[in-house]
Amino acid sequence: MKVLAFFCLCLLAALALPAFVDASHLNLAILVLMAAQLGVAWNIVGGYAGQVSLGHAAFYGLGAYTSTLLLVKFGVNPWFGTLAGGVVAATLSLAFGWSCFRLKGHYFAMATIAVAELVQIFFTEWEWGGAAVGLTAPVTNAGWAWMTFSTKLPYYWLALGLLLVTLAVNFWIERSWLGYYFRAIKDEPDAARSIGVNIARYKQIALSVSAFFTALGGSLYAQKELYIDPNSVLSTALSIKMALVSILGGAGTLFGPVIGSVVLTSIEEFTRILYGGTGRGIDTIIYASLIIAVAVFYPSGIVGWWHGLRRRWASRKAAAADAVRAHSAAAAPQAPAGEPS
Repeated sequence: MKVLAFFCLCLLAALALPAFVDASHLNLAILVLMAAQLGVAWNIVGGYAGQVSLGHAAFYGLGAYTSTLLLVKFGVNPWFGTLAGGVVAATLSLAFGWSCFRLKGHYFAMATIAVAELVQIFFTEWEWGGAAVGLTAPVTNAGWAWMTFSTKLPYYWLALGLLLVTLAVNFWIERSWLGYYFRAIKDEPDAARSIGVNIARYKQIALSVSAFFTALGGSLYAQKELYIDPNSVLSTALSIKMALVSILGGAGTLFGPVIGSVVLTSIEEFTRILYGGTGRGIDTIIYASLIIAVAVFYPSGIVGWWHGLRRRWASRKAAAADAVRAHSAAAAPQAPAGEPS
């Protein structure tokens, strides 16, 4: 009930926000929503299934490139291109998982980085796909039918809608048999295997669903910016950001990635405004510092820290109530011996 109330309150705030902010702050809100959606998508495989992928930029870039190439080369509507990008990314995740799920722990994480780097090198050298120069989407058609707008507001609604859909899928997974399988694979893989859970299959399911929604986020970015290149949609820093958003907020929780996105994106934009072009690379330093801080002090993220704080408050309150009751009992007058109390 508390989770539902929190969600409704946040949704009402998100629906009302455009009426109270200017264009620059609206753009910040769009960036927060887009980063939150990527964190929620990553959370499916990294949070619930416990497979720490640092190569998700490959799926993001595939979504961006698929929808943009279909639009530029064949005139395919971006709505269809977005879905096509999700399907392409989910299909590639089969090869991604086949090669990487044979490894465990930090070896798996390093393998995902290597695969993503190969994908980036491919697009950097692929002349038909724009190579290192990138691709610019045409603005021949405008409006909802072609997902192209002259103002920021429609992109805000698109980002919010995509985040809500991704959250709904996470909510269903979290409370379904699939979520129980994922958590069993994360916490006790040997025990899960002993009761007949096909670990490789369910890891792959988690990765494919995660890849699909990550690619949708990449397609939305391509439509918003109308320009992509390998560095903007396939960089390792982008993969790390997706993971960090979820880990910072609380991996394996429903709203953890959203909270992590608000914190991380706000810090990024603040440093960009503060340092401008001279602050290039500051975001990487921030990522590294936050990873160290979370790993050492708050391994459960902000949500885990908040739950721990609430438990401490509850235990202190219970201890104080017990002390008051004990003091009251000790201070109460005692009946003399032989008389009824």
